[in-house]
Amino acid sequence: MKNLKITVNGVAYDVQVEEVGGAVSSAPAAAAPAAAPAAPAAPKAAPAAAGGESVDSPMPGTVLEIKVKVGDSVKAGDTLIVLEAMKMENAIAAPKDAKVVAVNVTKGQSVESGASLVTLG
Repeated sequence: MKNLKITVNGVAYDVQVEEVGGAVSSAPAAAAPAAAPAAPAAPKAAPAAAGGESVDSPMPGTVLEIKVKVGDSVKAGDTLIVLEAMKMENAIAAPKDAKVVAVNVTKGQSVESGASLVTLG
């Protein structure tokens, strides 16, 4: 373990970091990412089967603004939701051209990382 001091926005944090060896850990590390995406794929398969693709929150935060409504057509890069996280506003964009099938959050709602914000079809 290494103890490090990291400063973020003028606030100092003491953190502990564990170094993982190169060749010995490379095989398990390669196996872990292959197993990890398989688990999240199952929840996303349900919205896709229901006719939509979920746009998920990349971080925990609070919904400040909902820029779309059901039935809206959006283009890749259009802002769907404005999410406040760590006192910063983050625009959550459409990953592709699509139609909004469902808005899964409300203004002021707190969301966790990975929570479905909007479903696109």
